[in-house]
Amino acid sequence: MAKKVIDLNKIKGKVLVFGGVYSNLQALQELILKAESLGIPPENCICTGDIVGYCAQPEETVQAFREWGAHSIAGNVEIQLAEDKADCGCDFREGSRCDDFSKQWYPYAKIHLSQDSIDWMKELPLHIRFNYAGKKVQVVHGSAFHVSEFIFKSTDWSVKKRNFIETETDVIIAGHCGLPFSDSEEEKLWINPGVIGMPANDGSPKTWYAILDSEKEITFKHHSLKYDHQLASSLMMKNHLPQEYARTLITGIWDNTEILPGLESGLQGFGINL
Repeated sequence: MAKKVIDLNKIKGKVLVFGGVYSNLQALQELILKAESLGIPPENCICTGDIVGYCAQPEETVQAFREWGAHSIAGNVEIQLAEDKADCGCDFREGSRCDDFSKQWYPYAKIHLSQDSIDWMKELPLHIRFNYAGKKVQVVHGSAFHVSEFIFKSTDWSVKKRNFIETETDVIIAGHCGLPFSDSEEEKLWINPGVIGMPANDGSPKTWYAILDSEKEITFKHHSLKYDHQLASSLMMKNHLPQEYARTLITGIWDNTEILPGLESGLQGFGINL
């Protein structure tokens, strides 16, 4: 990979943060239109990684993202593809449903990506830093320690606290777990904006991103994204990708909750309370 951390220095104005495009071209196109309508320039849009994933248009999604000009860190998928690895690097339990599904979508993505796109992934940083409204912010994928670490709302604060100590920052923006949330203690703020390429297991096909704003201090708000999920799902079915994930795009319900802690698993289908 390229540099471990790139520093964008001071950012002013609204900042749109999101993750998990997952080869969902329709969701990315809608997000780009949303940013443009809000007057948020590409240089103020930041992805937490996994531009490529479960859905049917990996190459088209990467090209659209590059043409847009937003920033991104490398998710575990980009790292594995750039290093020509045989799996997605999520550390799923062998034989689990997620593991079985990844053996379908990951080779599909690998086959359908150009060498040019793979080379671009090799240059993505692991983390992004910037200053915003007087606070130090760091963007990570899973955590500051491991790209594939799952951190949720219910994850003990002590786990999150170690990340603030390691990065010497005030705000961490993270991805990977697929669910939008925020958590704060001791004047530190952890934000997961959610992902735009898959629903949040809440019973709705909409997906999630967040917008940071600043006056005298950082404020943020999660927003839902409506896009042509019917088309995205049908393209998955047409290309023989996991039908369970294709159905999730329609129903908003994950096929399984094996990666989720008990609290988040129990909230399946109950909507998102942010």
